[in-house]
Amino acid sequence: MTGVSGTGAWPGAEPLEAQQTVLGDLADPPDGVEGLPWTVRLPERGPYGTLAADALGLLVDLPAELGPHGWRLADRPGADAGRLAAARRQDLDALAIAAHGWDGPLVVPVSGPVTLAASVYLARGDRAVADAGAVAEIVESLGAGVAEHLAAVRRAVPGARPTVLLHEPLLAQAVAGVLPSFSGYARLRSVPAPVASERLARTVRLLREGGAERVVLHVGTGAGTTGAVRGSGADTLGIDAAALDERRWEAVAELVEGGTHLWAGVPQPETSQCAGPDVRGVADAVLRGWERVGLDRAGLRDVVLLAPAGPSVPSARGADVLDPAAARSTLATVARAAGIVAERAEA
Repeated sequence: MTGVSGTGAWPGAEPLEAQQTVLGDLADPPDGVEGLPWTVRLPERGPYGTLAADALGLLVDLPAELGPHGWRLADRPGADAGRLAAARRQDLDALAIAAHGWDGPLVVPVSGPVTLAASVYLARGDRAVADAGAVAEIVESLGAGVAEHLAAVRRAVPGARPTVLLHEPLLAQAVAGVLPSFSGYARLRSVPAPVASERLARTVRLLREGGAERVVLHVGTGAGTTGAVRGSGADTLGIDAAALDERRWEAVAELVEGGTHLWAGVPQPETSQCAGPDVRGVADAVLRGWERVGLDRAGLRDVVLLAPAGPSVPSARGADVLDPAAARSTLATVARAAGIVAERAEA
């Protein structure tokens, strides 16, 4: 059944309110659409609410700390590691309350190992992705940590069937060798595509062994990394539809015809004062490409539309934050667009 979900981030600083909103808004999707709620991440936590921080809090025997230039691996756990652990416990407590009685799929977003290694620094050195041994350690630690987290999610929500949404937005940059070094004056050496694929395949195996019912590998705008998705053995390709031209849609079609499902990130809906949100435009971001490359319409039953987090607004503290009302409106619009996709699947 065609689905609707999100990528993880949600407005606000209260995990219970955020988690209740996501579960509530996806509990009654349009006919023919399956709502896939997710465990929320709160960017308003600042550096403790980033995609990297969320994953660092899961690592086993690899503590992290905030340095002058961002997150880095540490020799021993400190106050920052303790704060990440406290946030994790708070989120699980909120999930247990918000999802009480939930029986169904639950999406658990987490940073993938290559992106995580590209986002953090070694205790004494450059980005961890520049050290093959460090990347291998991160893979094993992340796999073990996510397994522990999925067990905790199941204790909190016994009826949950976890899907891990593995985010790899920096995979393409790591493979292309365009990530800046610590100094910013050089570029890090490329991670060879076969090596990246091998690391991802190991991660996918660990996640399945750890209790993931399925694994979605989301490459963001990295449409040129579909080969790594194939090599990883992930069940599903996640990709931003806006990054797909006709040639890249053909690469997606090859994966879909080989049995890989598609979770498509859709653009922020355009809105006019007269007509409201452009639901058809959101649906067409997927439908036009799908039909242009000749994919079977029946395959749209397995497509999931991923809603963006919504537009940001200035806060009283000066920094932009996600807007709760806009986020809910965006999710509702994408759910309606998923209804159009579901109808096309039956046409």
